[in-house]
Amino acid sequence: MGENGKLLDYSPVPDYFSYIMKFNFSINGIQEFLKSLSGARKSFDPSIFNDPLAGKTGWTPAKGGGANFCTHRLIAMGPERMEFRSSWGAKFFYLIFLFIGLGVMLAVPIAMYSEGKLGLNPETIVPILIGSIFAIIGGIMLYFGTKPIVFDRRAGHFWKGWQNPEKMLNPETLKHYTKLNQIHALQLVSEYCSGNKSSYYSYELNLVLEDGSRINVIDHGNSEKLRKDAQSLSTFLGKPVWDGI
Repeated sequence: MGENGKLLDYSPVPDYFSYIMKFNFSINGIQEFLKSLSGARKSFDPSIFNDPLAGKTGWTPAKGGGANFCTHRLIAMGPERMEFRSSWGAKFFYLIFLFIGLGVMLAVPIAMYSEGKLGLNPETIVPILIGSIFAIIGGIMLYFGTKPIVFDRRAGHFWKGWQNPEKMLNPETLKHYTKLNQIHALQLVSEYCSGNKSSYYSYELNLVLEDGSRINVIDHGNSEKLRKDAQSLSTFLGKPVWDGI
C-alpha cells in the first residue's frame, strides 16, 4: 500500500531488454542467412567442356579454406620448367607472426632482467609462451607456404613439397605428385569462406588426372591472377583449362 492508501501495482513489468535482445539476435540470424545465400555457389554444368571426364570429377573445393589475397605467382624457371612461388605479400604475412613472436621472446627477458624481475614467474613466463606460440605459427606457415610447386617437362613430373621425386626410388608415394602425362585438364573452382569477422571467396587451381582424381596446386583470393597463371600453365602443358569459377 502506498502513502495515500492506494494499493501499489506489482504486476510484472514487460522485460523490454529481453525483447530487444531477441530482436537483435533475430536480425543477426537474418544477416547470417543472407550472407550464406550470397556465398552460395551458383549451379554449374560441367558438360559445357564436352568431355565425359568433366562430369565424373569433383567440382567442390579439393582443399578447404583459403586466402583472401594472392599467395602464389607462376614463374618460368626455363623452357622446360615452371614453378609457383610464394608472393612477397604472403611471405611478409608469415614473417610478421614469426618476428613478433621472436621479438617478444627476446624483449621480455631483457626487460625483466633490467628491472631485476627475471625468473620463473608469470610476468616472465607468460609473455614468453605467447611469443613462442606466435613464432611457431609463423614458422609453420612459412615452411608450408613456401614449399616448391614444380612442373618439370624434362623429367615429366609435377610435385608439391620439399621432396624432389627425381631423388626418390618411388615418387608415387608422395601425396602431391603425378607424372605430367597423367594430367588431363586444369580445373578452376571457387569457395566461399565465411568467418566471424570477414567473408571472402578463395579460388583453387587443381589438376584433374586421367582417372578423374584431383590434386590441388594452389588456392588464393585473386581470381584474375589465377586465371592468367592457369592459361600460361595450359600452354606450357598442352592441357585445357576447365574454368568453373
